[in-house]
Amino acid sequence: MATYKTRTLERSLKKMINVYPVIMVTGPRQVGKTTILNHLKANSKQKINFVSLDDMKLRSQANEDPELFLNTFETPLIIDEFQYAPNLLSYIKIAVDKAREDSLFGSGKKVPTLYYLTGSQIFQTMEGVCESLAGRIGILDMHAFSTRELNEKNEDVFIPDINILKKKTPVETLKVGKLYERILKGSYPEIYNNKNYDIEKFYEIYVRTYMERDIRQIINVKDENKFMKFISSIAARTAQEYNASNIAEDVGIDVKTAQEWLSILKNTGLVFLLQPFTNNNVGRIIKRPKLYFMDTGLACYLTGYSDAKILEKSAYNGAIFETYVVTEIIKSFTNNGKDPRKHLYYYRDSNQKEIDLVITNNDKAYPVEIKKSTNPGKAAVKNFGVLTKSKMTIPNGIVLCMADRISAIDEFNYIVPIEYI
Repeated sequence: MATYKTRTLERSLKKMINVYPVIMVTGPRQVGKTTILNHLKANSKQKINFVSLDDMKLRSQANEDPELFLNTFETPLIIDEFQYAPNLLSYIKIAVDKAREDSLFGSGKKVPTLYYLTGSQIFQTMEGVCESLAGRIGILDMHAFSTRELNEKNEDVFIPDINILKKKTPVETLKVGKLYERILKGSYPEIYNNKNYDIEKFYEIYVRTYMERDIRQIINVKDENKFMKFISSIAARTAQEYNASNIAEDVGIDVKTAQEWLSILKNTGLVFLLQPFTNNNVGRIIKRPKLYFMDTGLACYLTGYSDAKILEKSAYNGAIFETYVVTEIIKSFTNNGKDPRKHLYYYRDSNQKEIDLVITNNDKAYPVEIKKSTNPGKAAVKNFGVLTKSKMTIPNGIVLCMADRISAIDEFNYIVPIEYI
């Protein structure tokens, strides 16, 4: 029997309860959105009701008469997969505003959290939220397990301040072979809840479900084979700059379609676009974003890898290693209720000077290189100096790699094992 693994996001969720009348947990399919709210329900001192719009009968009721549907269930209420009945948002707004009015002019009681929403199709749900629930809702993005969650270790936002890192407890060290097994396996909870799960079969079903239940509802894909080829092409380009023209040519679609399809992958949480670091004092920056597939297991499945040893020796090994590291850092932000887009960047200029990651925090910028090596040399930090033009404080730089301990490269730069993410 599977046991519940504590999710870092629970801390942010608990902070939002009774602060926002509506809380939405959103993210890709099968990352644990329903599970985290059911865990909250099971451990709450007050009764929280639950309804899932995966149930076709309930979905029909919610669409045909949203007001009656909401009146049927007492609050606080979890509405799972609420994107299937977008008209509910307007009636939820009415219910929230009525409660606020009663609080202001009547009972004087603070408005508690009335509704908890989950949704897989971020593109659709966010459109409705912006129109209907602005100022009334707290939003949490959720991804699949982080390595810290799997290791049941405390997870804070990853800031490369060397003084913080030296005090941090690392997760279990994995040798290269075991690390690539972890990368190939990916992070979806179902795979870890059932140790006998056929991983390749899981991803086959996942992709089919994504196509049938998400993509067809967002757009009318006339050629599903081309869309699959597009997703696979994106997976093959993880940790690379996004070039719409090249991808469109490979897939056999126009650039506009490629842009639309990438937007869907981004807005349904499968892909993260890392923007270039820009600053008024830094010129000639390459403006294309880099793209990262948010689950390494899904990326490996889409690119045809099913053996960790072959993956480790392949031409894909560096890109998927970088993807693993970057997505773990992204999760450290989202799991703590922070928007990674406001803190994570990459650097590349017209002189071909590159920095894998630039992490900003409180007007400080930390350059980060990612190397599969166990002992990267000084060459790994050769471009860090370009950030001095930004006029931001640069406390130190780090190289995240497969080393077994933290060590100094020079006075301001350090080697840091990836287990400290």
